[in-house]
Amino acid sequence: MKVAIYGQKYIKETAQKAVEKLIDVLLQKEAQVFIEHEFLEVQDAAIKQNAKLSTFKALDTTYDLLISVGGDGTILRAIAYVGDLGIPVVGVNTGRLGFLATIQIDDIQSALTEIFNGEYKISERALLSVSTDPEHQDIVETHFALNEIAISRKNTTSMITIETHLDDEFLTSYWADGLILSTPTGSTGYSLSCGGPVIAPKAKNFALTPISPHNLSARPLILPDNTTVTLRVNGREDQFLMSLDSRIVTLSNATTVTVKKANFVIKMVELLDETFLETLRKKLLWGEDRRN
Repeated sequence: MKVAIYGQKYIKETAQKAVEKLIDVLLQKEAQVFIEHEFLEVQDAAIKQNAKLSTFKALDTTYDLLISVGGDGTILRAIAYVGDLGIPVVGVNTGRLGFLATIQIDDIQSALTEIFNGEYKISERALLSVSTDPEHQDIVETHFALNEIAISRKNTTSMITIETHLDDEFLTSYWADGLILSTPTGSTGYSLSCGGPVIAPKAKNFALTPISPHNLSARPLILPDNTTVTLRVNGREDQFLMSLDSRIVTLSNATTVTVKKANFVIKMVELLDETFLETLRKKLLWGEDRRN
């Protein structure tokens, strides 16, 4: 099996421990191990000098698995390497919440054994694809997001107006700090913190969630995932921010942003005993009561 390992350019003690354990287990299983070249540079000398390890700067279809070491944010960065290649992705959690990165460090041995034995399932996650008019060079190649695409104000404390069309039909002009278009995967992230709904990963929907709207009647809206969303921004400043997961670009108010469902999915590896409902109970402490 040909395996890629990706992590952040800074490394914590817990992440270092995870990488060491990962490499030991993968080499025991005679896997071809490739570490993202900048991630390798922050590893201990013993790992850097291990002749059995190789590096990568880009991925291709010969890879069988990508392992992300970190939190959910690290996985969001990792999918920029995966794109539409169809490489399954699994996350080792060294962060906090871990909705996507679900393997704990102490479970690396057992989890990888199950994966190598084919004892896992694939959860196909929809993505958002964005285009701008005029075209913005920074998002031509990496034009997709797994969690959300968010529009927000820049260099001002004043709200912005976001004119919103759904399939060419006018919806409303949100007067707010911003607007989030979230996938089911991203529904437990930024959108949730702004009052958006939790959406099951298999649901064919997106969520449109305003950020601190001036009109209290402005509520999150669930959309079919085949909806084309068109956004135009007005405000006191001439520019606004658009984020695609962790990537941020500055756009002119003259820019029209069009968002639709991407024509490919990200394949997340899940162990057979993992379920979305169990994750909700564990991560969001649903049903927890100190009286129990």
